[in-house]
Amino acid sequence: MGIVSDRTSAADYNDDMTQAKLAGIDAFALNIGTDDFTDRQLEYAYESAAKNGMKVFISFDFNWWRTSQAAEVGAKVKQYGGKDAQFKVGANGDQVFVSSFAGDGLDLDAVRSAAGIPLFIVPNFQAANAAAGDGAFNWMAWPNNGANKAPTAGSNLTVEDGDQAYIKKLGGKPYMAPVSPWFSTHYGPEVSYSKNWVFPGDLLWYNRWTNILAAGPQYVEIITWNDYGESHYIGPLSSPHYDDGNSKWVNDMPHDGWLEMAKPLITAYKAGSMSVKEFIKRDQIIYWYRPTLKSASCDSTDNTMKPVDNPSENFFPGRPNGADTVSDSVFVVALLTEAGKVTVSSGGKSKTFDGQAGANAWAVDMGIGKQTFSLAREGSTVLSGTSLKDISEDCICGIYNFNAYVGSLPAGQPDALQSPDGFGGFTSGLAPGICQPTASLGTAAPAGAAPTGAITQESSTISVPSSSDVTSASKPITSTTKGAAPIPTLPTTTGPVAGGSNTITALSQLFPTNCMHSGQVWAGPAGSDPPARCDGS
Repeated sequence: MGIVSDRTSAADYNDDMTQAKLAGIDAFALNIGTDDFTDRQLEYAYESAAKNGMKVFISFDFNWWRTSQAAEVGAKVKQYGGKDAQFKVGANGDQVFVSSFAGDGLDLDAVRSAAGIPLFIVPNFQAANAAAGDGAFNWMAWPNNGANKAPTAGSNLTVEDGDQAYIKKLGGKPYMAPVSPWFSTHYGPEVSYSKNWVFPGDLLWYNRWTNILAAGPQYVEIITWNDYGESHYIGPLSSPHYDDGNSKWVNDMPHDGWLEMAKPLITAYKAGSMSVKEFIKRDQIIYWYRPTLKSASCDSTDNTMKPVDNPSENFFPGRPNGADTVSDSVFVVALLTEAGKVTVSSGGKSKTFDGQAGANAWAVDMGIGKQTFSLAREGSTVLSGTSLKDISEDCICGIYNFNAYVGSLPAGQPDALQSPDGFGGFTSGLAPGICQPTASLGTAAPAGAAPTGAITQESSTISVPSSSDVTSASKPITSTTKGAAPIPTLPTTTGPVAGGSNTITALSQLFPTNCMHSGQVWAGPAGSDPPARCDGS
């Protein structure tokens, strides 16, 4: 979890803590720089974690820290290592877990000396230096070219190649394996750290978890909870954060379905099982896709078309570097309690698959228009619904958006960026007037959606270890984000109704308008006053 400045109390972390715990995540890696708000936010995070039965640990980001600051790193660990929510490991459960982003060359003995307490240091050093710590964390969770860019014909390294490089150097020490669903970033000259590339994601979230179950590493770290700028967040859009301009490709692009999909996989991993089948307790369909075809041309309005200084060599004008490595597909994972037929319709073209009990994954060609999904058994519909996000032939907000929209059946709760912080940099770099900084996805299936009568909302029943178990868990799950911004989940939003009526039973369903639109009917608690009507009638 990226530590940012705009959370005003421990309560602002509660929703993140509870959602992560329900998913089976044991601890948050709190990624910190050297900002003046760091200690205040760490205090909030540790307090919230303790209240909600979660654990946390500090991950030092060496984009900001310096390897010459070993004494300062050790002092910071000592400052928080005795708190109730501190994640600890070891036979006696007394070793304070510490990690990093980068940091090769940090004097770990000096860190231990300054801390003065037992530590278990699992840094993100390069594979060649992996044995320097008590274990090692590998950040590179995506297929790549070996130089932090997408694979090329001459250089294609898998995530598993990275695993083996670390494991070989560790010589039996614990390995913290990365798992991540996506990577896409698209900053232009509107920020000082312009960068514009993608790694191939496609079915990576499914394939990587399958590999994790087979390999059984000692630790797994999910990348990330709330790094919106690089599009690999699995936490809610509503998690509080300041926007640095990433809202241009994050708005209306929830990823909650990936977290939902991970729940039985996390349970299977922690049970030491190589199969998720027995841990699937209800039928679910998770789907994701980009909002446009990669052939869409956005050069005339895209935010990266102006020249920038590029000392990092991370900036590429126009279509992101690596765009040719991703597939124009709709990706579908069906978690099934028993066999059934799964039908996917993209832009009016349908394909039906025979799904088996357990986890199934498919890809179908992207089609412009509506995306619908269903599960049937013996001729009866079990799940059915239409995505809230169409695939468009136009450039949404005028930019190349290679982020993923993630949906699920049964449908998840509404999730939107919070205003104003979540939209703070939205218009920076956009063509004037081309797009407005507001959530517009809606909260109900569009008109013409497939029947949804069989869909039910269920709360998670994922069991998580008790606090005492967490500190000694042999296979803990942690989640982090590097240098990102993280916000309480918004109440259900219900907008204007096109035809028919919509029954409103709670004021929270009217957020943020606090008034009833045409077609909405109040059916709240007996004796309660109906809200005002938006049209003043």
